[in-house]
Amino acid sequence: MISIKSFTFNPFQENTYIAYDESKECVIVDPGCYDANENAILKSFIEKENLKPVALINTHCHLDHVFGNKFVADTYNLSPVMHKLDLPMLEYAPLAATKYGVHLGELPEVTNFIEEGDFLKFGNSEFEILFTPGHAPGHICLVNKKENIALSADVLFYLSIGRTDLPMGDHETLLTSIREKLFVLDDAMVVYPGHGQATSIGFEKANNPFLK
Repeated sequence: MISIKSFTFNPFQENTYIAYDESKECVIVDPGCYDANENAILKSFIEKENLKPVALINTHCHLDHVFGNKFVADTYNLSPVMHKLDLPMLEYAPLAATKYGVHLGELPEVTNFIEEGDFLKFGNSEFEILFTPGHAPGHICLVNKKENIALSADVLFYLSIGRTDLPMGDHETLLTSIREKLFVLDDAMVVYPGHGQATSIGFEKANNPFLK
């Protein structure tokens, strides 16, 4: 059974997730840890639970989701994995950091890419990859249909959706991603977003004002 641990990190209040199962293998999704204190919080949980990180996944590469890439890559000898279409966002991240007045250190090179239909395996578990552009051109979501878990990052939030006024964002594309990729999933599926509290597919179908 998959367990999900969330951390809220950095000035943008981004949700970083660790997904793990009884095997103690885990995946780190969107490490947003911003400074030494947040790095230590992430590392402390991994050590306390005796976890073995086997993958570093970026659902997309806006700077608040990649602040911790270097720390995680160096600490656990992992290379970031992402969708190739989000490379422009990774390249734009240093300029975005300057624009927002925040510090972004060196980012590790990305050479490993993942696409819709791929499966991210760890321990006895796996996530299916969904391609969900709109908020970012190469945005992906991670879904386990058996356990009704979705890591939606910045596509779908509690009573909200990802912003599309950032470079390469597109509002209609985002709405299509939600309707065709997420709203076809089980209503009981728990959604863990990139910001804010968890929600469910059914609740958002019934109540999200942006999808009426």
